[in-house]
Amino acid sequence: MNEPKHVLDATGQPIEETQNAPPPTERTRERKLEEETFVSVIVKRSDAALRHPDDTLEKAITEGNEQLKRKTVSLWLSSMAGGMIVGFSAMAVAVMTTLTHPFDNPLLTRLACAAVYPLGFVICIMGGAQLFTEHTATAIYPVLDRRNSIMRLLRLWLIVITGNLIGAAIIALLLSGVDDVIQAKEGYLLIGKHLTEFSSVSLFVSSLLAGWLMALGAWLVLSTPPNSSQIISVFIVTFLIGLGGLHHSIAGSAEMFTAWFIGDKYTASQVVRFISLALLGNTFGGSIFVGVLNYAHIRHTQVMD
Repeated sequence: MNEPKHVLDATGQPIEETQNAPPPTERTRERKLEEETFVSVIVKRSDAALRHPDDTLEKAITEGNEQLKRKTVSLWLSSMAGGMIVGFSAMAVAVMTTLTHPFDNPLLTRLACAAVYPLGFVICIMGGAQLFTEHTATAIYPVLDRRNSIMRLLRLWLIVITGNLIGAAIIALLLSGVDDVIQAKEGYLLIGKHLTEFSSVSLFVSSLLAGWLMALGAWLVLSTPPNSSQIISVFIVTFLIGLGGLHHSIAGSAEMFTAWFIGDKYTASQVVRFISLALLGNTFGGSIFVGVLNYAHIRHTQVMD
């Protein structure tokens, strides 16, 4: 019987190849040669440079696998924290909307909101809390590479989505309960209109674009060194989401929940409609436009002859 061959992942750990595994890429061979040629401290210094796309994919697969294997309790707590933290983006946008709306200048309001919208996302992602739109792409890579199962992916998504929504509801309750301090009620109600006034098709496509950008942000974080460039990557993609008024399922849920709790202008059916369409659009945008396309163009253009 032939002994199984081993290749190395982005962290230098051996990966057992099976008959169903994808063929090795040219970069796989280069990583193996680097591991054999250089001592570890020299190889690790390459983390300070922009990663080769195949290295980024291997890192995404490794991190995706780690998330897919996490215990349920850990995922629950982390995803609830993520939903609560992203709620601070909702608070910041509501404050800016309230402060700038009297000037009757849509450009000023849009720019002010876009400038503060990334703040909760930066804290959440750089702090390591689970955020659904970050995993729509990252967790799909090990499944596409046949290193994990679709059932584990669905389990992860279900836990993280539920935890994020619970966290968003908790922060919404807190924000609405302390609005005499924050004084952003008008902003929440105006944001609620933005979340409910569009057709289902428009809301879905807007959420698809937001999911696409968030998954691109997750990819950029993996491809850049662990310093301020990662914060800049998150800020850029979320600034674009805020500037375009695109719909993010979790931050939008915190906004929608707060608008629902703080007044009587919105109904439970409107909340459910927004969350359902936003989640569907974010999932499709992150998984298809980033996850599948990134995997396909890297794996299928770098496979050795």
